[in-house]
Amino acid sequence: QVQLVESGGGSVQAGGSLRLSCAASGYASSRGCMAWFRQVPGKEREGVARISAYNGGTYYANSVRGRFTISQDSAKSTVYLQMNSLKPEDTAMYYCAARRGGGCSLTLSFDYWGQGTQVTVSS
Repeated sequence: QVQLVESGGGSVQAGGSLRLSCAASGYASSRGCMAWFRQVPGKEREGVARISAYNGGTYYANSVRGRFTISQDSAKSTVYLQMNSLKPEDTAMYYCAARRGGGCSLTLSFDYWGQGTQVTVSS
């Protein structure tokens, strides 16, 4: 059974940094596609970043490109999201997701989801 557990969320002032972690069990992260999404109550879920274990390729939403970095430690089956220069509009619940099968894109469906970790950025 696949399980994704996020950690690292919290409260920070604008301009600060946080690093989110997603520990995967039961999932071959070394061969898969993992991503971070975020959601604010009342709004649609937004894809933030994804990483392909196949070729190490990454992709970022325009809203976070240049400030966030997604990375993966396959040996630990863990994916990270380093968030720098945080803005109040980054405030959201952040979810880790993993995908079965081929392809790695934020527009594709993801099969496994974590419970989320809250990030709050104050101005």
